[in-house]
Amino acid sequence: MTDARPNYPGRLRAFNLGLLLVLAWGLWSDLPAAPFSENSLTTIVTSRLPVRLPPLSVQASLDAYTRNATSGGPGKDGIPAIDEPRFISADQADKFLDPNDVVFGVVSSWAAKAYPQRILVWHEIVNDQFDGENISVTYCPLTGTAVGFKRGGTTLGVSGNLINNNVVMYDRASDSLWPQILATAVTGAHKGESLQEFRVIWTLWKHWKKKYPNTTVLSTDTGYARNYRRDPYGSYNPLGGYYTEKQPPLFPLMHTDARLKPKDIVIGARDEAGAIAFRKSALREKKIIHGSIAGTHYTAFYEPGLDTAYIYKNPARTPFSYRQGRIENGNGQWQAEQMPLERINAFDAMWFAWAAFYPKTALYD
Repeated sequence: MTDARPNYPGRLRAFNLGLLLVLAWGLWSDLPAAPFSENSLTTIVTSRLPVRLPPLSVQASLDAYTRNATSGGPGKDGIPAIDEPRFISADQADKFLDPNDVVFGVVSSWAAKAYPQRILVWHEIVNDQFDGENISVTYCPLTGTAVGFKRGGTTLGVSGNLINNNVVMYDRASDSLWPQILATAVTGAHKGESLQEFRVIWTLWKHWKKKYPNTTVLSTDTGYARNYRRDPYGSYNPLGGYYTEKQPPLFPLMHTDARLKPKDIVIGARDEAGAIAFRKSALREKKIIHGSIAGTHYTAFYEPGLDTAYIYKNPARTPFSYRQGRIENGNGQWQAEQMPLERINAFDAMWFAWAAFYPKTALYD
């Protein structure tokens, strides 16, 4: 077992509530040391790291992002990625997980994995294998974002820096720096290139297990001594601490946007044309919402079983209706994750973080 002694003062000193500060500081400082591929992607491999062609849209200069980087407290790898993950069965995970605990799910046509938020909050990156590919499942607790990346022959680590409160990753092949939400390198050999992504679903353990009873689950046997029953930032079950609207973002932002409350949850997507976001509570209510980026039509479909949504390009503006958990029109019926359209990767995010990276984002609610 690794016995590292990380020191995590920076993020925790930024909390406004004294009680939460004391709790979090104590937890950290006392420690011993889907369909899997989105069909719109073109891939090349440089330095063993898959990147996307064309790269994703960015709405500021790359140098502006680097100028706005700040230390999150721990240094490089001070928050240690899990490089040798172990997995257990769903029944075994029931001994550790509460039905309402948040998990991050990955699924293919024949396999499913769940990564508990209460583990990822201490590590932020899991370098894993799935569906025959090397992948990284990443989570930033400060922005509420879980995103999957293909990593080729290298691995990803936590750089210790933040941009717009979002974790900045680095790849161990080139040491390029990649803000998670941006998915585009802001420094290094890959500067200006975008990682290839895959869908990671933010949901509850009870929902994931019901839909995928044969799922495997990331084990607490990570090789590190951590209290995986405690979250140093607060709680999602029940909602508390940093994750509530009462707590503002901890670090400076490049842009703010008052169209929604800072901690409102959106499901956002971006491609080479721009960025689009749908308020999650509106998707729950309306089930289908249409929007556009630069003249191209997009449609978001809510999936109630996992409390998530999928976003597709819909250039023909094909109409659909929602009925009893299925989406239909005159040509057939579909599940939200299997629409006959071009799907683009999407993920949950706190509004303040999405808007900080994408100030020109389209927003639909």
